[in-house]
Amino acid sequence: MKYLVAFVSLALLGCAAIWAQNAGRNAGKGEQSARTQQPTGAAKTAAKTSGAPDPTITVAVQKGAKWLASVQGADGGWGQDGGDPSNVRQSDRLESNGNDVANTAIAALALLRTGAQYRTNVERAVDFILRRVETSPADGLSVTDVNQTQVQRKLGPYIDTFVASMLLAQVDGTFAKAANARIRTGLQKCVTKIEHNQMKDGSWNGGGGWAPLLGTSLASRSLYAAKQKGVAVNQEVMMAADAYTVKNQKDRESTARGGVGSGAGVGFSAAGGVGGVAESVVVVAGAAGVALYQDAQALEQLSRTEESRKKNAKEIAAINGRLSDSKFVDGYGSIGGEEFFSYLNISDGLKRSGGKEWNEWHSKITQKILKLQNEDGTWAGHHCITGRCAVTSAAILNLTSDRVD
Repeated sequence: MKYLVAFVSLALLGCAAIWAQNAGRNAGKGEQSARTQQPTGAAKTAAKTSGAPDPTITVAVQKGAKWLASVQGADGGWGQDGGDPSNVRQSDRLESNGNDVANTAIAALALLRTGAQYRTNVERAVDFILRRVETSPADGLSVTDVNQTQVQRKLGPYIDTFVASMLLAQVDGTFAKAANARIRTGLQKCVTKIEHNQMKDGSWNGGGGWAPLLGTSLASRSLYAAKQKGVAVNQEVMMAADAYTVKNQKDRESTARGGVGSGAGVGFSAAGGVGGVAESVVVVAGAAGVALYQDAQALEQLSRTEESRKKNAKEIAAINGRLSDSKFVDGYGSIGGEEFFSYLNISDGLKRSGGKEWNEWHSKITQKILKLQNEDGTWAGHHCITGRCAVTSAAILNLTSDRVD
């Protein structure tokens, strides 16, 4: 009998030990779950060494994308501060009402980069844009009758056409057959408009704007993206954009040495580009006069192919040398949408060749952008382009620039 009692006692002690061990494990799991929204230092280090996405960036991008999707308008579009009047910050004065092509295209590009869970949002945005492209006149550069939006006033009146073309090139070939045909037709119409309305100097700076050089950058980028998808793009137009960029860089260097260059300020240009644009005001080198905007445009434009990187190695090296200057990187001095779009140009340019310059830049600029995110997941500019839709979208595109092939 005493052996039986002893055996039962030992069994009970064993069960108690196992129960205590399991309880400890479950408590640990509860603690870990509570910390999932705030990645640990160890998780960040592991992500860096393994090449996995930084969890801090992942959380920030998810918050921003969730906000963007939540404020999409019933018509599929976005405006300066959201897709519906109820989204607008009461403390922020809108420069235009309603939804527009530019904000919609930029938001859709960001959601497209974020993940398949936003596919429906992107499809609705594409339909919003195509309806405007399809009803726009065949001639002229505009694809919308909505004018004087904040993005237009800062990047030029035809920015809607440029970013619409970028989005359509991105989604070309990814929809169902019937939708793809519609997208390709809309893309070709945008490409034709952009080609036929290039300025004599190789830019698309016509019509004014605070920093139209960024509009020129997006026009050229949209043609390059369309070409990558198999759309026929006039090579003379692309070469003219390259020549314009190189001349701008050389003129600025000449001016810095005390020479007389034509790479800054406001001037007038007669008709005569590839498309024969009528005489109009041309703002060269960005009316804002901000070196960051010009160098960012040049870096992206001149680094698209290995051949181009070799040919323009001197100009690219000079730009890389300025990226370590914090005042240069701050651009205008405070961070507006223009800075975010310039950072994106730099990121996409450096990512193509990789290496030390890309790694250092991506690490530095993502940390800068993360610190600017608001509690609700948005980003807002502190000058000029202040709207949450455009700036939040540009921030997401910057943070995910390492995902681009």
